[in-house]
Amino acid sequence: MTRSAAAAGGVGIPTKGSVKRVLFVALGAEFTLRLSQYRVVTHRRYDNGSRRLAGRRPPVHLGMQPAPSARVIHFVTGNRKKLEEVEQILQTYTGDNRWSVQPRPLDLPEWQGEPEDIAREKCRAAVRITRAPTLVEDTQLCFAAWGGLPGPYVKHFVSQVGAAGLVRMLEAFEDKRAVAQCIFALAETPDAEPRLFIGRTAGHVVAPRGHSGFGWDPIFLPDDAACTYAEMGAAAKNAISHRRRALDQLGEYLAQHAAQLPQ
Repeated sequence: MTRSAAAAGGVGIPTKGSVKRVLFVALGAEFTLRLSQYRVVTHRRYDNGSRRLAGRRPPVHLGMQPAPSARVIHFVTGNRKKLEEVEQILQTYTGDNRWSVQPRPLDLPEWQGEPEDIAREKCRAAVRITRAPTLVEDTQLCFAAWGGLPGPYVKHFVSQVGAAGLVRMLEAFEDKRAVAQCIFALAETPDAEPRLFIGRTAGHVVAPRGHSGFGWDPIFLPDDAACTYAEMGAAAKNAISHRRRALDQLGEYLAQHAAQLPQ
């Protein structure tokens, strides 16, 4: 078992330089996933099709109105629901009003490789554009039965077959264990090495339940929970989610180092 697999309760994370082919007879489709180090496969505009957000990029202030001297962190996203979760979780750490987060939709390449490497490369590309403190997020859903896949490619799977399609793909496998992983990467300047903040939540894949949340929330049932992410209210989900655990680390870092961020 790899170190990543041990940390994720036995669910492996895809490794770079490997090629994995998974044949799903139930859907009559074959997916070939090439996981080559830093291999760019496409470009994604991080505005989630939202013209309002992409067009005027309004600042989102966490907790309270920021002071004029507050440091601004550019968060690369156009997903309003994700932005709301980040806002709600980070409120705990913004009481001193020294920093705020502003959404920044960007057109970035997509890399393949280990999740940590993908997050670093996305952050490096973004901060070269913003020339200011920049935050990116990369989220994975890793199935034990698939050796850690779909991992960082889960968004592409969901966009093609939906969350219910992922469940059907897993029907032939007895092992339904999964790990939700979230990686935030923060670069303070274009020359700085991105800092990573990683959160994981172990659970199982189940038939879709619930209507809140987004993405694959309806099919992920955290261990020791009676509800999927999509059945939980925002407060309940944000208390135990993989995103919460990563943002707690980020919030603690910023609480100590926000004053050193460039303005």
